[in-house]
Amino acid sequence: HQYTSHMTGIISAMANNMLQGSFALVLAGLGAVLSFLAGAACTAILVNYARRQHARMAGSTPLLLEALLLLGFGLLGARLTHLEGMFVPFTVMLLCFMMGLQNALITKLSNAEIRTTHVTGIVTDIGIEVGKFLYWNDPRHTERPVRANPVRLRLLTILLSAFFLGGASGALGFARMGYAACVPLALVLALLAAAPLLQDLLLARRRTS
Repeated sequence: HQYTSHMTGIISAMANNMLQGSFALVLAGLGAVLSFLAGAACTAILVNYARRQHARMAGSTPLLLEALLLLGFGLLGARLTHLEGMFVPFTVMLLCFMMGLQNALITKLSNAEIRTTHVTGIVTDIGIEVGKFLYWNDPRHTERPVRANPVRLRLLTILLSAFFLGGASGALGFARMGYAACVPLALVLALLAAAPLLQDLLLARRRTS
């Protein structure tokens, strides 16, 4: 009963639970936050290392790692719920780690333009572009007119829609298939990551031979 990508809500709940004396819930929130942080740090290490090695696709390794973790979650999720780690069930830690991994990956690759789990920011940016679109530029003013960016607005709208559709699909898939609903998603991610990763490995072998 917790959104593992919503760090703002988790930290807010931690503050509220601390004031109410619910320290077990505070520790549970701390475990989720630390797992998310560890995932983001892991992506930073992997992406920076890949860039130093001049890899074609620096995000392949974190993406493949996410696919493997998601596959493990899909196959072992029911058993992992009974394992406790860092004050929360291991499933929560694993999901938060993957959310941090993914969010940091897109943030790094987009130069901090996009954060896939930060829908508040996406909605804010859509509002800004809509505000620019509705702004009336007085022709008597000589300053540069305010103009909306239709390309950015379209991208943000697609991201918001994709997030909603993904959430709906995930809820439906879990209701119908349980944890196994993650398996096909993990396989798709693995295929997306494998192709550029194999290319980098082949290039590295040619350089050393």
